[in-house]
Amino acid sequence: MASAAQVVGGVGSLWRYPVKSMQGEELNASAVTERGLLGDRTHALLDGADGKVGSAKNPRKWPNLFAFRAAFAEPPAPGAALPAVRITLPDGAVLAGTDGSRDQALTATLGRPVRLASAAPAQPVLEEYWPIVEGLPRQDTVTDEAMPLATFFDCAAVHLLTTATLDRLRELYPAGRFEVRRFRPNIVINSPAGQAGFVEDAWVGRTVALGKDVRLQITARCPRCVMTTLAQADLPPDLGILRTAAKYNEAYVGVYASVLKGGVVRRGDPVRVE
Repeated sequence: MASAAQVVGGVGSLWRYPVKSMQGEELNASAVTERGLLGDRTHALLDGADGKVGSAKNPRKWPNLFAFRAAFAEPPAPGAALPAVRITLPDGAVLAGTDGSRDQALTATLGRPVRLASAAPAQPVLEEYWPIVEGLPRQDTVTDEAMPLATFFDCAAVHLLTTATLDRLRELYPAGRFEVRRFRPNIVINSPAGQAGFVEDAWVGRTVALGKDVRLQITARCPRCVMTTLAQADLPPDLGILRTAAKYNEAYVGVYASVLKGGVVRRGDPVRVE
């Protein structure tokens, strides 16, 4: 790749997930701060028994988190307090973020004691189940995984995914439904014609510019887990999704990034690798 900036596509969609492991919101534009898209993963469920962060990475313990949806009551504004979070339960009932009986309703629905937290523990931990898939480092076991200090992120503040990668996975496993929502990125980049394969893997260590202002440092490839295989809405469970990623790209799909310069990112903004 040349040293000069190269256009590698455009912003196709933007996603914010106010509550970790719940369905989130698709956006037309978003402020980007050092903690990623404004309002992303600012809340999470904490297990009332052990204090661990609730995550669909352990579907044996949290089998239906994808049946919940979280959204802000009003659009967040930079520099202002975050608005309340509304949670839609699997049965369609809506809980306001300030509802005093919210935790009780979440506990009853999930069948285990939980509370909705807007501040992460100093050293947050989640559980991850490793299915039996060739190429994964562990098999049929649950491990404790440390998260970045005082956050609800898995590894990084921003996750990017290209349509070239999704198209390649579809070619490799035509029976699988490789849809954006399986992978929960923040930014989906529409790759131009002629780009094929896992193109964003080559961006690690480089700077990606989004529109006029935002600059991201690509830090690592994104390792995938059992979450990609779970049912959600009309998507069926499919272990073949993870098997395909493991077989053909060491179980990596998309890349992680840190924020070098914030600003506003919009759908349609050009994306350049510098």
